[in-house]
Amino acid sequence: MRTIAIVGAGVIGLSWARLAREHGWDVVITDPRPDLENVVAEFADDEHVRATSDLAEAVADADLVQENGPERLDVKKSLFAEIVQAAKPDAVLATSSSSISATLIATELEDPARVVVGHPFNPPELMPLVEVLPGERTAPEAVDRAVELYEALGRVPVVIRKELPGFVANRLQMALSREARYLVEQGVVSAEQLDTILQNSLGLRWATTGLFEGNVLGGGPGGIRHLFAGVGAETGKIEFGVPSTDPEVVENLFEQVEDTYGVGPEAYERLRDKRDHRTRAVLKALRAP
Repeated sequence: MRTIAIVGAGVIGLSWARLAREHGWDVVITDPRPDLENVVAEFADDEHVRATSDLAEAVADADLVQENGPERLDVKKSLFAEIVQAAKPDAVLATSSSSISATLIATELEDPARVVVGHPFNPPELMPLVEVLPGERTAPEAVDRAVELYEALGRVPVVIRKELPGFVANRLQMALSREARYLVEQGVVSAEQLDTILQNSLGLRWATTGLFEGNVLGGGPGGIRHLFAGVGAETGKIEFGVPSTDPEVVENLFEQVEDTYGVGPEAYERLRDKRDHRTRAVLKALRAP
């Protein structure tokens, strides 16, 4: 039985814990927060899950350490300095960071060979992707081991070849988000209409085919070359907008989204449950023969 140490008992950390239990792993959750026992209460009757405020104790026997602390370089440097000392020699030491590279985290470590980014999409218990990014001093064996462990958790790990801010998935998300904000701010569509358009076109398409795969299909028998020579030649001339930084414009956007979807604990739980239900249904369909 494999063991995962979850460092940081927030939304991402607890989702990793649920995923690991679904796959039969032992789970140790650590966080300095005083209410840790209450936070992990959902696992109270599971003998394969335990919680401790002692970081060194939590990572001592782990095959995979998944750090989910605050998105601050100083905090991650401090955590990994202790993790490297306490973890067993063959453990993979991963951070869920969505923006901080393994190179920066391991700058001051004497032994950075096992440190990698293992960036999930939220929530990791549902979203298959894990972006695996080695640092400049990460050993190739650690990358291979990370891929093996994430696959054992039923995830789809992709090794990213270069360290870039935001990695890959979030860079794509931000590019689309910028244009979406611009269109709503300009009154082209409402926030709700934008989401309706996305869900019923690109979202549905990209759940079944990749972007470049869709280009091949869009070009018919002539493939991507035909698409780019035809429709692509015209759409390639589009100049994209820049969303406003004016506080009043941004506030209007926030208010429109909150008026559409709500805000607060009840709205969050309602939207989360809907997302999880639909995501599981899509994943079930995609996995069907």
